[in-house]
Amino acid sequence: MMEKAKQMIDITIPKQIIRLMFLCLFMVINLNVGYAASRIKDIVNFENLRTNKLIGYGLVVGLNGTGDNFGASQFTKQSMQTLLTHFGINASQMEISSRNVAAVMITAELPAFAISGTSLDVSIASIGDSKSLQGGILLATNLLALNGTEYAVAQGPVSIGGYLAEGRAATITTGIPTVGRISNGAIVERELQLFFADRTSIRMSLKNPDFTTAKRITRTINAFMAQRVATTLNPNTIRIDRPINYRGTMVDLITEIEQLRVEVDQIAKVLIDEQTGVIVMGHNVRVSQVAIAQGNLTISISESPLISQPAPFSNGTTQEVQRTQLSVVDNSDNSLAVLDKSISLHELVDGLNSLGVGPRDLISILQSIKALGALQAELIIM
Repeated sequence: MMEKAKQMIDITIPKQIIRLMFLCLFMVINLNVGYAASRIKDIVNFENLRTNKLIGYGLVVGLNGTGDNFGASQFTKQSMQTLLTHFGINASQMEISSRNVAAVMITAELPAFAISGTSLDVSIASIGDSKSLQGGILLATNLLALNGTEYAVAQGPVSIGGYLAEGRAATITTGIPTVGRISNGAIVERELQLFFADRTSIRMSLKNPDFTTAKRITRTINAFMAQRVATTLNPNTIRIDRPINYRGTMVDLITEIEQLRVEVDQIAKVLIDEQTGVIVMGHNVRVSQVAIAQGNLTISISESPLISQPAPFSNGTTQEVQRTQLSVVDNSDNSLAVLDKSISLHELVDGLNSLGVGPRDLISILQSIKALGALQAELIIM
């Protein structure tokens, strides 16, 4: 006789196994949707993970007579005198007329977690009347943030993308010789104090704010973590809270989350650049039923003057005889084209192409459809 007819078995599945099962499920889903889904890291920006702008003022020396004119650029002369005074030379009473020095502005970008000793690329631009920075060397210059704090020091030979060649009667200029660059030309001296790994929460901002996309990201993260860690604050911001029982740091959590894929939704938009004639439409663009007729009146006028010569041994004179050719092409007899109700983008393009219109006429048609209220999309004109 059996002592127990039924026996309950308590099976506890670790959360790591559950997350692995969800990850496999997402991989299967992504295989079905193809390339429609994007990684979270490609569609959001994480809080404080940004570059910082640095700027500085300095001197480029060693130019071959293409530097600033001290008579016109007094700030360059004053900067040169201050530099020489720093090295024990009393240049305040000297008359300096060198054309081998140019005053420049230096810009660079400091990464979010750059440590002391990291090299940065810097851009150099002349602010005086220098003709070229070719062959010049930037002297040591402090790079500051907008709050005045020094973060890096730049120095080195300037590399330019153009050149200047001139003589007494002719000058050849290629590119912009007054703008240059120094690869790894700056060294970070001060680090930004950002404590990221120990944070308990972080916010993400969508590069293209949208309610639907933000909600999809939240659902995807919560499903992957098998608990509620993501909260949609608004169409632009999502907050991520690190679980109390999570064994990793915030870096580990973001590394797992940013690889998840989400299908991005977008607002129906039509972008028109009237200067270049470029038209870009989103796939959600819809058009209500309309009838369109497009007609152009083209008039061509060409002048072909002829020279009439008098007969030999006559008293006539040479005359210019005007010859004008006119041609008129009237396409006003084109019939109306009917675009059915709620057509898709592909059908809209096919319907407009069937009218034989060009980009310029297409811009006018789209503007007219929008004015009629039949274009169910946002029309952006650049």
